Amino acid sequence: MSAWTIVPTLTGRYVMLEPLAREHVPGLQDAVRDGELWKPGYTAIPAPDGMVAYVDKALALRDAGQALPFVVRDADGMIVGSTRFGDIEAMHRRVQIGWTWYAKRVQRTGLNTEAKALLLTHAFETMECRRVEFFTHVMNHASRAAIARLGAKEEGVLRNHLRMPDGHWRDTVVFSIIDGEWPSVRGHLKQLMARQGDIA
Repeated sequence: MSAWTIVPTLTGRYVMLEPLAREHVPGLQDAVRDGELWKPGYTAIPAPDGMVAYVDKALALRDAGQALPFVVRDADGMIVGSTRFGDIEAMHRRVQIGWTWYAKRVQRTGLNTEAKALLLTHAFETMECRRVEFFTHVMNHASRAAIARLGAKEEGVLRNHLRMPDGHWRDTVVFSIIDGEWPSVRGHLKQLMARQGDIA
């Protein structure tokens, strides 16, 4: 079950996902300042002064077998954000892809498409997942659109699902891709990336 416990390095043409480490904190602090990503109330992205705790929690979840966290680098090798596999259920061959955020300068580019393609390929073809989930805040319309654009199916809303840092209760929209859908989703992602051309 090493694929379920070891964080891989996933490399594309325009993005690289590498195992998250404490040494990445300064780069992540710089990335999160680009766009002041912690300010919208519907996200749980840390402010720069909360980045050490954020990374430490992600690494603790990794050590507990509950997450595989990554730092995201762009084509120039600059740290631009973070993502992870979480809520890992090896017995049920199920993971969630999430906790994703990017510096403003790479948002609405093809970087996310390639990053998600790398993660989904690893999930379905190396981890042999039966199901990959995506959760997002019901009010995060940009995130919902991005997930749907990948080819994930919206399944419904979990009401009062999570308490957010500012104290409000989040309604969570659930999306998924299952193994039988992966070949068509993979083809769809390849078409998206080919159309984008300059993915990053």
